[in-house]
Amino acid sequence: MTDHFVRRVDFGYFIRPASETGTGSPRVEPCFGYLIGHPGGLVLVDTGMGVHDGVDAHYRPHRRGLTEALAAVGTRPDDIRYVANCHLHFDHCGGNADLPGRPIFAQRAELDLARTHEHYLPEFVDVPGVTYEELDGEAEILPGVVIVPTPGHTAGHQSVVVRHPDGTVIVAGQSHDQATAFTGDVLARRAAADGAARPLPFAPAWIPRLLEFDPARVVFAHDNAVWEP
Repeated sequence: MTDHFVRRVDFGYFIRPASETGTGSPRVEPCFGYLIGHPGGLVLVDTGMGVHDGVDAHYRPHRRGLTEALAAVGTRPDDIRYVANCHLHFDHCGGNADLPGRPIFAQRAELDLARTHEHYLPEFVDVPGVTYEELDGEAEILPGVVIVPTPGHTAGHQSVVVRHPDGTVIVAGQSHDQATAFTGDVLARRAAADGAARPLPFAPAWIPRLLEFDPARVVFAHDNAVWEP
């Protein structure tokens, strides 16, 4: 492996029920993490889907375990030095327990929610051997690897910016369910900056901060599509 890369890690898929899609029919969605190659060590963004009877009945996941998923991109769990969870729902932190002792970067606001809110499963969060590095906002965890809060899907959601020789890549997790939704928010901010007449769609306040990094690509947890400027 070269020192600098961002590679998609395929953790399988799940079936979102019609009650959550807004389309009247269920939707099959991929579950992706991302492996970041860096001279300071490999960083894994998200660790896959945890096993839980209630979740399995609701989402009918088809899982690809951490070891198998990492092998497909040429590495092993033992090679991972750092972990970042975009947020702490079951489909993003399910493999944290398989990476004991690594620093796992998460926003303090997200950890507070995960330990108190019914939409989280605590058995995937505070696991023996799991060590969190709690962040209060933006942080550069390695030279050129910057974690940026991108709240919305959850109050503590975060994205990972990777400055890359071939152009900056942003691992946006579930900041948006699809790349087209990200496009819509970028254009909404552009329209507002251009003085377009109201009403205009609402876009998150952090969109300009991500664009300041001049991304060549933005990738997502539940969409094969990639946003490009």
